[in-house]
Amino acid sequence: MSSQWAVVVSGGALTAYGAFSRRLSTTVVSGPLVFVLVGLAIGPLGLDLLSRAKDPEVTQALLEAALVLLLFTDAAAIRAWDLRREGFLPMRLLVVGLPGTIVLGWLLAWPLLPGLGVWELALVGIVLSPTDAALGQQAISDKRVPALVRGGLGIESGLNDGMALPFFVLALAAAGEGQGHPGVAETFLRALLLSGVIGLTVGRFGAYALRWSMARDWSGPDWRPILTLAVPAVTYGLCVAGDGSGFIGAWAAGLAFGSGLRRAPSGREPHGGIPDPGQNTSFTEHLGLLLASLSFLVFGAVILGPALQHLTWRTVLYAVASLTVVRMLPVALALIGTRLKPASLAYIGWFGPRGLASLVFGLLAFEEQLPGTTLLSDAIAVTVGLSVLLHGASAPFLGKRYGEWFARTLRSEPHLRENMLAADKSPDARAPGA
Repeated sequence: MSSQWAVVVSGGALTAYGAFSRRLSTTVVSGPLVFVLVGLAIGPLGLDLLSRAKDPEVTQALLEAALVLLLFTDAAAIRAWDLRREGFLPMRLLVVGLPGTIVLGWLLAWPLLPGLGVWELALVGIVLSPTDAALGQQAISDKRVPALVRGGLGIESGLNDGMALPFFVLALAAAGEGQGHPGVAETFLRALLLSGVIGLTVGRFGAYALRWSMARDWSGPDWRPILTLAVPAVTYGLCVAGDGSGFIGAWAAGLAFGSGLRRAPSGREPHGGIPDPGQNTSFTEHLGLLLASLSFLVFGAVILGPALQHLTWRTVLYAVASLTVVRMLPVALALIGTRLKPASLAYIGWFGPRGLASLVFGLLAFEEQLPGTTLLSDAIAVTVGLSVLLHGASAPFLGKRYGEWFARTLRSEPHLRENMLAADKSPDARAPGA
């Protein structure tokens, strides 16, 4: 009976937030914060309507489905032109900042999380390296913030979860090696190579099928989003059937699908144009938003609630360090020589919120029954919980303050590095993690 009431409360929370979402979007009350608080209220700390022990399969299926759609739509939204247009910022954040965050998170976990092995410590650093733009959406969507910074943060969020996946699956394989789990070599072949090939093949075929049907005007606009949704679903199923990684496959499929739709037209296209992936992935994105919202609710109930019951100063200190020095120091090092002002470095460094990807990676690690998984899960849960609170609450205020600083500084320094995209008349880069 409790699960039915959990469904009722979840539906009520979705309805209430949907009714006030536009008004709340400019306040400290973010969507993830609302759903996490509702989750805490119906979890073991509150009404005990939902728990990991009662509904383990539902929890895992929901979180994994949400991440698959997020990986696919984020990758499909990335354009090579975006990377060229944004110049140095996203490439430095991904190529230098992401590995730096992983390594520093690994090293800091060593003294703060005793009892974990070397590969479990590595997993903590890897799991908490991807960022989630949805938790600080106001920081990216605020038009007062320079387009360079908004676009760079959006592209970073859209790509870093997929780029962290190979590190995650290999570290997970190394941690479980000798305990009945596949070894690193087999994991590399199946999870990386096989899944990548499957994803690229299905993604490219899906894009070709959509372009082919649109060129002949054979597909209706109502069914095109359904075809798009089938691409990550088929990819995930094939990868899992081959004992690979459905997440790596979904990310690769998104890259292939997006680039396949944007290539130069080879036949008769409706209205003579190239299909826009954003128009065809809108249904998938909205479904992903729904699942992500429910995922934060489930996170509050079945993951964060139990973690708060046996909170320690070590996990809190690591969570604070993960959101500050572990993120901000690698970002500062990655942007040396770019001539960005200290205010911009601080803004970019702070807005690296941890969200859905960290939750799913942490859940997958927990399900492997590795030594110390409870401590690992608690550290991840507390970090994401703090991120939901701090990044969501600070985004409107800091976005406004940083935008005002930029406007003032630009008046005295018209050639400000942060303003390098002002002369570009093309639309701003879309924030893939939104």
